[in-house]
Amino acid sequence: MKDKFKIFTKLLLIITTIMFSLEVKAQSDWKKLFNGKDLSGWEIKNGTAKYRIEGDAIVGTSRAGTPNTFLCTKKKYSDFIFEVEVLVSPGLNSGIQFRSNSIKSYRNGRVHGYQSELDTSERAWTGGIYDEGRRGWLYPLTMNKNGSAAFRNGYWNKVRIEAIGNSIKTFINGIQCSNLVDDMTSEGFIALQVHSISAKELEGKTIKWKNIRIVTEDLDSRKTPNMAYAKQISYLNNKLTPEEKRKGWKLLWDGKTSKGWKGAEIDFFPESGITLENGIIHFHPHKIKKDPKRSGDIVTIEKFSNFELELDFKVQKGGNSGIKYFVDALNAGDGRNIGLEFQILDDAHEDFKMGVDGNRTVGSLYDLISSENLSELQRNVIENKSLNYKLRSKGPNEWNKARIIVEGGNVEHWLNNILVVRYDRFSQTFKNLIKKSKFYDKKGFGVANEGRILLQDHHPGDIKFKNIKIREL
Repeated sequence: MKDKFKIFTKLLLIITTIMFSLEVKAQSDWKKLFNGKDLSGWEIKNGTAKYRIEGDAIVGTSRAGTPNTFLCTKKKYSDFIFEVEVLVSPGLNSGIQFRSNSIKSYRNGRVHGYQSELDTSERAWTGGIYDEGRRGWLYPLTMNKNGSAAFRNGYWNKVRIEAIGNSIKTFINGIQCSNLVDDMTSEGFIALQVHSISAKELEGKTIKWKNIRIVTEDLDSRKTPNMAYAKQISYLNNKLTPEEKRKGWKLLWDGKTSKGWKGAEIDFFPESGITLENGIIHFHPHKIKKDPKRSGDIVTIEKFSNFELELDFKVQKGGNSGIKYFVDALNAGDGRNIGLEFQILDDAHEDFKMGVDGNRTVGSLYDLISSENLSELQRNVIENKSLNYKLRSKGPNEWNKARIIVEGGNVEHWLNNILVVRYDRFSQTFKNLIKKSKFYDKKGFGVANEGRILLQDHHPGDIKFKNIKIREL
């Protein structure tokens, strides 16, 4: 028995030694980005806010009259896991740049690239991903309540960023905040941001960073599994991620051919006025409102009932289009395709002022319900009421993301991952809205059990669509 005990003790000692050695090696793979003494290896770009060393932390101080200021690593990183502890003064906005760059040819050296948000406002988007100087918000925390609750205002918080291939994930205090798939930029520096300020009372407030470290080796064994509450958002062009396939998504357009689509009023795909090139459906410009030589709208051959539809669209200045769903020619013989419509419209188009209370603005349920920013409510302390931030359209000549979700009677419109419309198409309220709209005499409008998806070729044209995908619910 004593011999067995000795053997067991030796084995336990060997295992403990191996585990300790592995842990020491794992820790030694991490590289400190701040030596605790000076800012060697770092450089300031764009603004004039000041950075100093205080104990074991880098301290940035807000300053009026300067644009965003960035303390950037001189070294660039591609795939990595990054960690830092951050203390942000309440009232300030900040962020951590990664895979970011500053080149003379792009906006005269403007820092641009991915940013893990640091947000002390009631919006609570800390850990969301913002594309600084380029596309704006890529992953707001509108669909991740667990993530938006992770940040502790006024305390030290631990930030973790995992950038491996086209997968980008952020964590605040161990809670996953974002789950982004994007392949625009694969390499760049890391930077600590002091955001510009407009309110005088915010001048002189600080952001502190400490325990700044990075690892670039053996990342697959170190990466964190995705949490179910962190919805994946992908910006890949006409390509599904493994997770999207697992969840039942399919490409509604293959990015190359007309398979699955036809003209709205014909039994074949249009031969003119539209091109399918470089993964983009392009309705070309036209000068007259109804041109018989042109393609006109296109629709899916398949019909859908309960679904989540997502696509990217680009409208030119003064442009008009729409995404229609539950499309049907309700009036026999009139040839018109009528359906509920996610409005696509630039403010410069004449229709912008023709609706009621903005019910023809981008993201609206056309002619029925105005789009509003329903995801960024903030409380007005003085008047004790809730207000909405502005609608986050990226405007003309930029790609915007549309999402339409239909579950029974419940419908939602999302614009750039911001909820802008919510309604029940079977409700009495909806019926009353129809009575006051241009659809008042269209019997059964909006309540069909199923219908086609339509992309609208509206005058003056020059509308583009890409990344069209759907999953049935």
